Amino acid sequence: MTRLLVLIGLLLSLSMPALAVNPDEMLADPALEARARDISAGLRCLVCQNQSIDDSDADLARDLRVLVRERLVAGDSNAEVEQYLVDRYGEYVLLRPRFNAHTWLLWAAAPVLFLIGLMALIVARRARRAPPPSSLTDEEAAALAALEDERNSRSHVD
Repeated sequence: MTRLLVLIGLLLSLSMPALAVNPDEMLADPALEARARDISAGLRCLVCQNQSIDDSDADLARDLRVLVRERLVAGDSNAEVEQYLVDRYGEYVLLRPRFNAHTWLLWAAAPVLFLIGLMALIVARRARRAPPPSSLTDEEAAALAALEDERNSRSHVD
């Protein structure tokens, strides 16, 4: 039973994502290292593009992880480190873009497109509904009955 538990624990540890941070990059101060991990989790690898620099094995990601740690050791705050990287590489380096005047369209596009699609579905559904049958006046009903009688009398004669 113990062997089974050890085997299950080993298999579970292998299924966990491995971070690309190398031991030689880590800071000795656990508080600074935690701040570095927090910052680097929000930074995009410029080579891999959809991974954080913590998850990427690219050389540029390693350089960015080292740079983040150097800035923290130099005394920069988390916001200063992030701004330094944005100034150097542009806002694309951020995995979560900031809400600014030039990014409002990016933030507003998804809800606006959703509402447009929803309105299009509502309009299309209403257009598919058949209009209710109109009721005939007494004169129209009598004319229709006369036409049906005439048609029926012709079909019996032939």
